[in-house]
Amino acid sequence: MSTVDRWLLPDGIEEVLPDEAARIEAARRMLLDLFASWGYDLVITPHIEYLESLLTGAGHDLELQTFKMTDQLSGRMLGLRADITPQVARIDAHTLGSEGPCRLSYCGSVLHTRPRPLSTSRSLIQLGAELYGDASTASDLEIISLMLETLLVCGVSGMHLDIGHVGVYRPLVHAAGLDSETEGALFDALQRKAGDEVMSILAPLGELAEARMLASLAQLSGGIEVLEQAHMLLDGAPEAVMAALDDLQDLAAALQARYPQIPLYFDLGELRGYHYHTGISFAVFVPEMGQSIAQGGRYDDIGRDFGRARPATGFSTDLRLLVERGSIGAPNRPAVWAPFSAEPGLHAAVQSLRREGHRVIAALPGQQDLDALSHGCSRILRLVDGTWQVCELNF
Repeated sequence: MSTVDRWLLPDGIEEVLPDEAARIEAARRMLLDLFASWGYDLVITPHIEYLESLLTGAGHDLELQTFKMTDQLSGRMLGLRADITPQVARIDAHTLGSEGPCRLSYCGSVLHTRPRPLSTSRSLIQLGAELYGDASTASDLEIISLMLETLLVCGVSGMHLDIGHVGVYRPLVHAAGLDSETEGALFDALQRKAGDEVMSILAPLGELAEARMLASLAQLSGGIEVLEQAHMLLDGAPEAVMAALDDLQDLAAALQARYPQIPLYFDLGELRGYHYHTGISFAVFVPEMGQSIAQGGRYDDIGRDFGRARPATGFSTDLRLLVERGSIGAPNRPAVWAPFSAEPGLHAAVQSLRREGHRVIAALPGQQDLDALSHGCSRILRLVDGTWQVCELNF
């Protein structure tokens, strides 16, 4: 690399400059305090781990997104974290070992080998919360509510909540006796909402009731009325399917009561995170943005690979994206200018102001009072009658 190119960063890797960094940090502090007020304890996970630890449970789908390297000490493969969720699952399952419900939160940088669809960034600040140890829909409701509160306090507007449940699709596939190849083709067609293709894939099953039910999933999307329609079209389905629909109706009623201003959208053919979600899945979308701004779901037994399977549900978001789409401003902290001076008492006055929470910028040799303006200072320390006092900066 030539000298003139050394300032370049890899594609999708960004630096954060002061104004944006101040907004991100303000949001981080505010949101972690919000999580704490709900009882979620902060954990900080390592940036790098043994590869097999990162790619367990929900991490299997992340293998292509994970940067890999060899540990010079052990010779084992290491990975740079692409998702913090598996790490937090390890903490709950192995490190903490709590018997009852456990609430954990996190915020940290993650790196991807490739950007997400409809994005250019490979460097994210992942913020999220996880609730372990409870399999009821009350936990799903709490996590979704916390996710919505997170977006609301950040000033995100125009959002709607998409909700699905893999417990509708998975039992029907099992009851229909589909082989893995047919299921894979059906899964792909459902995600593309290719109704004719779905019918063609299921045609060999003839008049089998489960085939008719699977075909109906391509059309079962819309508002809360979809759940009533699903109860009729899926009548006679395995008990687990009806239980999943009941859970969705209970959740919908509670969310409508809590957040009547947020539209709910149900899609029983949308299988986001199908390979690791075990129940309800959800995502929030906003106008003019093709990817979700926050997402999550239930992934029971995620801790199995760490020696203790536990019910789990959680959500995550990219803090930088959240700040970009929200209305969080940088903290307004007008600074105080401290002149370059050897006069006694100046350092003590500066330190006293800083302890009180003021931002104080000390002049360096050669800097004049006029330089205070370029540093965002609106006040200045002046020696008045033998004492250092804060005065308005006027020129």
